[in-house]
Amino acid sequence: MLWEVEIRPLGLDGERERVCDEFDLLTHSQRGADWVSSSSRGFLLEGEIDRAAAEQLMKDLLADLVVEEASVFEVGHTSGTYSFTVLLKPGVMDPVAESVLGAAADLGVPLKAVRTFRRYFGPENIPSADQNLLFRKVLANDAIEQVILGPLKPEHLALGKPYAFKKTIVPLRNLGDDELVKLSKEGQLALNLDEMKTVQAHFKEQDRDPTDVELETVAQTWSEHCSHKTLKGTIDYTEINGGQRKTIRYGNLLKETIFGATQELRKRFGADDWCVSVFADNAGVVTFDENFHACIKVETHNHPSAIEPYGGANTGLGGVIRDPLGTGLGAKPICNTDVFCFANPDFPPDDLPTGVIHPRRTMIGVVSGVRDYGNRMGIPTVNGAIVFDERYLANPLVFCGTLGIIPVDKVEKASKPGDYIVAVGGRTGRDGIHGATFSSLELTDESETVSGGAVQIGNAIAEKKVLDVILQARDLGLYSAITDCGAGGFSSAVGEMGADLGASVQLEKCPLKYAGLSYTEIWISESQERMVLAVPPKNWPELQALCAGEGVEAAIIGTFENTGRLKLSYQGEPVGDVAMHFLHDGRPTTAKVAEYEVKSATPATGGTAMPPADALLKILGSYSVCSKEWVIRQYDHEVQGGSVIKPLTGVMNDGPSDASVVMPVLGSMKGLAVACGLNPRYGDLDTYHMAATAIDEAVRNVVAVGGNPARTAILDNFCWGNVNDPAILGSLVRTSEACRDVALAFGTPFVSGKDSLNNQYTSANRKISIPGTLLVTAMAHVDDVRQCVTMDLKETGNELYLVGTTKDELGGSHYHLITGQTGGQVPTVDVSTAPKIFKAMHSAITGGLIRSCHDLSEGGFAVSIAEMAFAGKIGADITELTTAAPGIDDTARLFSESATRFVIEVKPANGAALKKMFDGLPLAKVGTTVKEPRLRIAGADGEWLVWAKLDSLKEAWQKPLRW
Repeated sequence: MLWEVEIRPLGLDGERERVCDEFDLLTHSQRGADWVSSSSRGFLLEGEIDRAAAEQLMKDLLADLVVEEASVFEVGHTSGTYSFTVLLKPGVMDPVAESVLGAAADLGVPLKAVRTFRRYFGPENIPSADQNLLFRKVLANDAIEQVILGPLKPEHLALGKPYAFKKTIVPLRNLGDDELVKLSKEGQLALNLDEMKTVQAHFKEQDRDPTDVELETVAQTWSEHCSHKTLKGTIDYTEINGGQRKTIRYGNLLKETIFGATQELRKRFGADDWCVSVFADNAGVVTFDENFHACIKVETHNHPSAIEPYGGANTGLGGVIRDPLGTGLGAKPICNTDVFCFANPDFPPDDLPTGVIHPRRTMIGVVSGVRDYGNRMGIPTVNGAIVFDERYLANPLVFCGTLGIIPVDKVEKASKPGDYIVAVGGRTGRDGIHGATFSSLELTDESETVSGGAVQIGNAIAEKKVLDVILQARDLGLYSAITDCGAGGFSSAVGEMGADLGASVQLEKCPLKYAGLSYTEIWISESQERMVLAVPPKNWPELQALCAGEGVEAAIIGTFENTGRLKLSYQGEPVGDVAMHFLHDGRPTTAKVAEYEVKSATPATGGTAMPPADALLKILGSYSVCSKEWVIRQYDHEVQGGSVIKPLTGVMNDGPSDASVVMPVLGSMKGLAVACGLNPRYGDLDTYHMAATAIDEAVRNVVAVGGNPARTAILDNFCWGNVNDPAILGSLVRTSEACRDVALAFGTPFVSGKDSLNNQYTSANRKISIPGTLLVTAMAHVDDVRQCVTMDLKETGNELYLVGTTKDELGGSHYHLITGQTGGQVPTVDVSTAPKIFKAMHSAITGGLIRSCHDLSEGGFAVSIAEMAFAGKIGADITELTTAAPGIDDTARLFSESATRFVIEVKPANGAALKKMFDGLPLAKVGTTVKEPRLRIAGADGEWLVWAKLDSLKEAWQKPLRW
């Protein structure tokens, strides 16, 4: 029987309000209420059950009858009110339906299939323009969902037709250059002409054409997303500075800059080398204590999030959680981070390019996706940032990171000949097809339709069960190697694990979500929640029993063997046979040309200067600076019980922490501080200094809470535009050079990283490229979390000091942003002084001299002291700021964003000891804390530039994103 369970809210219809608001936002109208009168949610159930059983399942499992009303109908009923029902397309992951199937089985209800739906009620005849926008942009995402008009029918429960095997050969040996390019484009292979010709030559040598699965395997392995071929390729870089031209050939930019800096630092560390595994596994690994190492990875999931924000961000976090889990023999995730880049949420809807989702909807979807995955897995999300810039309109950036701990004896892994290839976790479906190659391309106005299959939908509950099983199996020694099944699916996972051996895979043995997948789709699907293990045959029965006991599916899909080849078959028929050497070493080296012109600083021009008090309020209320409480409160940052310093702090727990601190091992006082640095606007003036300040910001953030700068590891995440453009690639090269220089000067090794290139949108009449964006994440040791400090002012009568040198560096600042000014000097980093300041700051914090500390970043001194004051509900009088920054005007003193600076609160009795500790370093007393709930800042002439109530400052800061 087929049953339909329809569930409606009692009282407020929040979903109806949401869609009406979104429709009105996009149309500048109030017509949403005309087209949607109410909403419901529901389930389609198929099984040998009668109405009574369906109603019992509804009461026991599907509906909350305290706040909802529910009814059971036969499929195809009509309610008398016209409806439009949103269903996921066949092959798209439906985690709620999977949960219902599992729960129904536990209850003894024999369900065969389940599909979820959302339903909206309204008039049958809606004007075509409004209907198109309502259905495709508000009610449903056309990439993964379909809208059914009127009553549902039995066929709407169909989950796909069975696959009829047909081996496909791709005739490419005799294709010309244009035809090879066409084949790559139409097949979403993301291979350039040289690469396609290399594939062609390889198969000519074998006197045959490739099968489709062989060609797809090469494309996944050679994709920009998986192989990082731009950063590892040859780049002829020309730098123009003051009319002088300097040319450098990089044979491998990553190896010669970022990775090279880490190798040099490890030599410098010598016997005290605290790096364990860098750029060699799914996550970077460093020492932590005598029992555990710490690991960290940050990934991007930009293109999928642009197409389907919820699913893209959801699986972005799910994917990066699996990185530590697949590092060594498996690390336990202890916390997550997230950083987002969006266009302003009030962007005019009429200016949206074709196929682009409104940034407000993108933001809500992305935040929800990260929230649901992290919360449901029980991993705290403790740190992050959000940056707004209109250039992220078509390409939002979604960075997700995970920290983990791994036993010191579980770091090494290696697949062995004869090991079973075991897939553990979620089944394989038609989600994430071409995900790796899709992420290597730029977006167009057709991406929403052409690449919808590249979107994945996650199931956090399934991944939590996988996590639990893997950690148990690790401690029992049941497998010899592990990796996550991420970009490229089984293609990448098995290909990487068997790179030095060989592998034979029987694709029909892979558990499937439904029977409609071809052998190629099985191989390259990026369905989530899957891990691949190398399991000695003698251990298989115990692993199989362990997985079954935890409700986790595990299946042998092949064997690692010492053949040097990747062999694929389907139902006994060979469908693929590729040399591992060709897969991993056969890609031709990319050769690109890059150029960068270093521009001298120019005086600021344009715009209109603003009174300091007004400027402070406006900067506090700008989207990139304002409170992100609306986001943070949705995340559980307390779960696991190890969060010491949270994302929000202060008297009301609503002030912005510089970094978060966690205790990975409960009962131990050792901790890890995690923070980030991100300054894309500086890159408009000079990407070298953008990168330098991003590293400086990440490090000073962890130092500000008590992290040890001598034990700080950093990660790079590059998100760039079209790197085939020499100028854009040149800015990337200059950024990489800064990463090398500053990491060496600071003694902070890069331990992992990731790049996401070609973040550009193109249509017939519009091109939007993101600003070159470098996210730097820092993870620092904290010897004793009880010594940590937070940014909120603690008590009246204390002295306030400014650490660091303020320069006239308003270029790219938020002050220039709100006043419309351009030019000026971009902030720079004094690499000789910064490490000394960090060391002194760490000594002062661990020595108990500092009551509160806040770094200076967006908005400069004025914003930092305002945040400290309203977070602690303690006023401040700043009367001596002039002594800290001689020779520059009041505007620069207040709003310059010069690097390596802190504001610290110190008891008067500790002032002398503090000055001694900072002997020879820039330190100046600037004011005192006071009991009056206001902030006053005096200018060079002694007159008050700012006199504001703390409540007014806080309101300006909290209001913009109080959603």
